[in-house]
Amino acid sequence: MSLQMVTVSNNIALIQPGFSLMNFDGQVFFFGQKGWPKRSCPTGVFHLDVKHNHVKLKPTIFSKDSCYLPPLRYPATCTFKGNLESEKHQYIIHGGKTPNNELSDKIYVMSIVCKNNKRVTFRCTEKDLVGDVPEARYGHSINVVYSRGKSMGVLFGGRSYMPSTHRTTEKWNSVADCLPHVFLVDFEFGCATSYILPELQDGLSFHVSIAKNDTIYILGGHSLANNIRPANLYRIRVDLPLGSPAVNCTVLPGGISVSSAILTQTNKDEFVIVGGYQLENQKRMICNIISLEDNKIEIREMETPDWTPDIKHSKIWFGSNMGNGTVFLGIPGDNKQVVSEAFYFYTLKCAEEDMNEEQTTFTNSQSSTEDPGDSTPFEDSEEFCFSAEANSFDGDDEFDTYNEDDEEDESETGYWITCCSTCDVDINTWVPFYSTELNKPAMIYCSHGDGHWVHAQCMDLAERTLIHLSAGSNKYYCNEHVEIARALHTPQRVLPLKKPPMKSLHKKGSGKILTPAKKSLLRRLFD
Repeated sequence: MSLQMVTVSNNIALIQPGFSLMNFDGQVFFFGQKGWPKRSCPTGVFHLDVKHNHVKLKPTIFSKDSCYLPPLRYPATCTFKGNLESEKHQYIIHGGKTPNNELSDKIYVMSIVCKNNKRVTFRCTEKDLVGDVPEARYGHSINVVYSRGKSMGVLFGGRSYMPSTHRTTEKWNSVADCLPHVFLVDFEFGCATSYILPELQDGLSFHVSIAKNDTIYILGGHSLANNIRPANLYRIRVDLPLGSPAVNCTVLPGGISVSSAILTQTNKDEFVIVGGYQLENQKRMICNIISLEDNKIEIREMETPDWTPDIKHSKIWFGSNMGNGTVFLGIPGDNKQVVSEAFYFYTLKCAEEDMNEEQTTFTNSQSSTEDPGDSTPFEDSEEFCFSAEANSFDGDDEFDTYNEDDEEDESETGYWITCCSTCDVDINTWVPFYSTELNKPAMIYCSHGDGHWVHAQCMDLAERTLIHLSAGSNKYYCNEHVEIARALHTPQRVLPLKKPPMKSLHKKGSGKILTPAKKSLLRRLFD
């Protein structure tokens, strides 16, 4: 396992707890921003472009026949294929919170209709349900099972607002566990059926779910009514004959106590559980490997990554699965820093090599997120606010109008460059040197020629000097170009010209005696 810090170059304020990631053929897309989408990206779906540990959010568009998709946080998502022979997969999105703190009960289907080198076009359709329609909720799971050549969605758990009869002004946003019912959803006909299984006694939220073929495994979760994270492990099997479906549940030993964990798949029959919480405001630093073979499940601990001190000491963390055995993690920024971001992000690679497409054919899992019960909840007014960086949507900036230069090679730009022959800034070993640094080294611009960036530490600049140069508008020249700059800007010393003194000609009575030669010259001039 390898942990690496990444920097987000634009609109970092949109990435907040509760987002989801979707992986289409190796391309990762971000969904569930904080706040409503802006005019320049009304879809609220972005390509999460990661290059050289640098992340860019690039806007995507929807086809004309798409429905509107609000930015939903803490929804349930999973991949879905209409049939086993289908090469393309879709994403199912259900529930979640809107920026107004309203809960959704709708089902959306996301698919790609056009993809080129510059932009991806999605189609989003809304599925109308009839029958036992699941109530609006968040923090639940949805998976797809395949049996006898047919497929069916399975929805379980989550939280919902208290009934309107029990909601008061003081407890308007109070939530409760949903009933422990299992819903089967037919995506083709839009039918939903509720099942009550005696093995499922408590409503669970932010659990981990794994689907393979006709079986779903439910691990952990948080019971809001009891405020516990029981070490649950349930196996739900769905049989889809020609008649009515058959659903049965079995309680298995060997469960784990965890909520809000992130699940990623490392190979065909193996998964890794990362993050989550084991107690109130106590993170679970242990990682587990889950093996599914011969209709059996095995859970065992694995070697944990080398967590950074910032991750160890933070009270909360959150993230989502990027696919191919990689997890995207976020932690709160350090308010003690002079310049501090709201969150800092990491990528954790749990697999040495990328999986091929066949290894993810029959597997679906919940998109796990940070449990809102484990952190300070957002106020209603916060949901409408964008930071200054988020407001960069407005105007004719690079983000508003898609720039074709975005696809150029960025290997020689950014903070991780070799700025001089003696540059010792290494992306793998770099640690903050100045008090104003945290996740990227300080740089200063050299004005020689077309200009270039150099690391302040490599230039042996004192922090006071760095701040002084950054605050002013004076030109700066790096160590390699300072002598050239002096030669160009300092004029060479030139000796002053020797001019003979001019002697005044004095007339008679001036107190000076004229020589005979000067008298003769004067006579010629005046005669």
